[in-house]
Amino acid sequence: MSKAKKKPFKSGFVGIVGRTNVGKSTLLNTLVRSKIAITSHRPQTTRHRIRCILTRDDVQIVFIDTPGFHKPHNLLGEKLNKAVTATIEEVDVVLFMLDGSEDIGGGDHFMARHLALTRTPVVVALNKIDRITNRQTREKVEIAERLGSFKAVIPISARSGENVNLLIEELVSLLGEGPQYYPEGVLTDEPENVIIAEFIREKILDLTREEVPHSVAVAVEEMSKRQGRDLVDIMANVYVEKDSQKGILIGKQGSLLKTIATRARKDIEALLGSQINLKVWVKVEKDWRKREAAMHKVGIE
Repeated sequence: MSKAKKKPFKSGFVGIVGRTNVGKSTLLNTLVRSKIAITSHRPQTTRHRIRCILTRDDVQIVFIDTPGFHKPHNLLGEKLNKAVTATIEEVDVVLFMLDGSEDIGGGDHFMARHLALTRTPVVVALNKIDRITNRQTREKVEIAERLGSFKAVIPISARSGENVNLLIEELVSLLGEGPQYYPEGVLTDEPENVIIAEFIREKILDLTREEVPHSVAVAVEEMSKRQGRDLVDIMANVYVEKDSQKGILIGKQGSLLKTIATRARKDIEALLGSQINLKVWVKVEKDWRKREAAMHKVGIE
C-alpha cells in the first residue's frame, strides 16, 4: 500500500484591524492561549504592533495585533493609524473585527471603505456574540456583509472562544504553502521588556481615570537575573505629561503605585516563570505624545 500523501504546510501573516475596543487583543490572547497583549476598556490601549504565533502540525499563522483605528488628535494618534495602514499592505490576510454588541457605526464604515482599496483578502469577525441573542447575531452578520466584499463574516466570542476554531480554519483556507517562520512553542517575538512594560501600563489603565490613562507610557530601563537566586530585578519608569498626573499615579504615601506594582507582578512572574523584584518610578515628560523625540524616549517607535 502506498503511503498517504502528506498535506502541504501552510503559513502566513494575518493582520487584526478594527476600531478601538472591539476585542482585538482579547482574541489574540485566546488564539495563542496565553496572555501576551494587554486588554482594557480604555480607547487606544494597544500602541504596538504585537506579533503572536499560532503553530500546528499543518500551519503556522503569525497574527499581528494593531492599534485601534481612530480619528487622531496628536502625533501619537497619527503614528498609531499609520501602523494599521502599513499592516494591511504587508499581510496575507486581513482580519477585520467588529463589535457585535454595539451598533456598526461610522468608524466601522470608515475602516471598511479603507479595506475596499486593498487587494488583500479580508475576513470579518463579528465579536462579542456572547452578549447578544441569536437573532441579533444574524441581523448583525447581515449588516456586516453589506459593508464590503469579504471572504467570510464569522460571528465569534473572543472571550469565551465560541466559533474561534471556525475562524481559524477560514484563515487557514486563505493561506498558501510556506515555511515555518518560528520554532514550535514560540508564542511571540515581542521582547520581554516590552511585554512587561505593557503589563504595568495595563494596571494603570485599570486603576486611573480621565486624562491620566492616555497620558501614560511605560519603559523598562533595567532587567537582570540576580546571581545565585531565582529572582529577576526589574526597574521601570512610568512617564506622564504633567506634574499633577505624577501625584495621582503615586497616590497618598505611594499607595496607588504600590497597588499597580503588586498587580503587575503577578502577570510578569507568570511570563518569566520566576520571582521578580519590581521597582517602578514615575517621571514627567512634558507633552510626550506631541513630540517625536519624546516618544522614542518613552519606548514608542
